[in-house]
Amino acid sequence: YIGDGRIQALISLYNSGDDRLVKNALNLMDFSRQPEGVTLSRHPSFTPQYIPTFSMWYIGMLHDYARYGADVNFVRQKLSGVRSIIDYFSSYQQEDGSIKNVPQWMFTDWVDNFKDWRAGVGPMSSNGTSAVLDFQLLWALQITADLEAKLGNSALVAGYQAKINQLTKTIRAKYWDTNKKLFADREEKDTFSQHTNSLAILTAVASAEEMKEIGTQLVENKSLAPASIYFKYYLHQALTKAGKGDDYLSWLDKWRENISMGLSTWGETSDVDKTRSDCHAWGSSPNIEFYRTLLGIDSDGLGFSKVKIEPHLGDIKQISGKIPHPKGEIAVDYQFQQNQWKISLSLPKTISGTFVWKGKKHNLKEGQNTFSL
Repeated sequence: YIGDGRIQALISLYNSGDDRLVKNALNLMDFSRQPEGVTLSRHPSFTPQYIPTFSMWYIGMLHDYARYGADVNFVRQKLSGVRSIIDYFSSYQQEDGSIKNVPQWMFTDWVDNFKDWRAGVGPMSSNGTSAVLDFQLLWALQITADLEAKLGNSALVAGYQAKINQLTKTIRAKYWDTNKKLFADREEKDTFSQHTNSLAILTAVASAEEMKEIGTQLVENKSLAPASIYFKYYLHQALTKAGKGDDYLSWLDKWRENISMGLSTWGETSDVDKTRSDCHAWGSSPNIEFYRTLLGIDSDGLGFSKVKIEPHLGDIKQISGKIPHPKGEIAVDYQFQQNQWKISLSLPKTISGTFVWKGKKHNLKEGQNTFSL
């Protein structure tokens, strides 16, 4: 399943550095593409299943591999398939860029007991449009344009950018609620979710000021349809982008609840009493975010050619860790001693990057970097 696989792939890369399973999964999903351009939701499978939104997450997974993996040429070979997926969704875009009437199961997340969420599909407008689906397409277009640009296909970028501009304008016109300061799930503006508003932040449709307000509501507004343990992967990235990353450890109540119930792996859904699976790796995003958000280690270029380190330590005063990198490993150590931070950051040979501390950028060189701040 590609929705699951995208998260599992980054866990593999962050925890082992071995990209063979990641490349195998991307190959299998690419092989599953149908003549119309869309992939299957899972492959190989005796029973074909279509979840078109998972084709968008396939593009996201390929984009992740382009950033964290070592084989950039592998990504280049997959671009024709990405274009086919975008073409598939383009055939369901209306004149304003919004999509509707896409066949099959347009799954976003398991949401129970919230208005008009049915079988994992978010609320639809009376005319068939949906904010959460438009946002997922917008994000797919954005990362596709980024891949094309970074892999030297600049001639195609302008076409994608035109689609991005049109859909961004349409989304704001259709779904932004000026009174609630939130994006609605549909044009009637009667339902709101963490999903739609997380994607509004991640696609930067929300302005910097709006992100702060939305971020606060994502945490405090209990009327929003909640992200499950799976979609919290995107919710937590959005909250971090909105400036709340120092609170990361306070967002893990669902994982603590799983542990308190005796689970050693995570349930498929947030309601563990009703979950059909007690071992669903799509809920394992802390295995990524302890390193990417808490310790702040992230890629800042194709093939992890550049590194960005921006920790979100909250109340932590002493912590260290390391992750594998295609050319070695990245290690960080943060110690608060005598009212001063002693920070040690180690990068592989030939790799440089940026360290961001309290909004200020510091250059990083290969090897050891130390700071007293």
